[in-house]
Amino acid sequence: MSLTVEVGMHNLTLLPTAGFIALSSALLVILLPARVAATPDLLFIQSLWATRTVRIDRLSAVVWPTEGTAHRVILSDTEGGRAEIDLRTLSADPALWLRLEAGARTSMKRGTLNGETSDLARLSLHIHSETARSVLKVSGLGW
Repeated sequence: MSLTVEVGMHNLTLLPTAGFIALSSALLVILLPARVAATPDLLFIQSLWATRTVRIDRLSAVVWPTEGTAHRVILSDTEGGRAEIDLRTLSADPALWLRLEAGARTSMKRGTLNGETSDLARLSLHIHSETARSVLKVSGLGW
């Protein structure tokens, strides 16, 4: 938009044009959310430049850091797949969360997700409480 104003004022030079293009590119990268899709076995996270795939039926780790304000969940599978998903995406799409949770249960049954699952339990509690809070708020019963 700024570039259009500069062109309209006949005041277009190389340095401001490059600056406007760089600013627009940075805003696009920052503000464009990743697209997330899931099948019963796979989770796809498509960003601007790359698509990451994680086998949710063969998860080896689910990490939700406790330090600071962690807004990303890190998923790893046994085949070397690794992806980060925004916590707001999981909160906004209960069907996606339920599919991920079912995949995690399958991974635990298969023995690929063993060891420390406290991050998964914390994440599950957080997502379910956010969903309940949203339902109560929409229905007029909540805070």
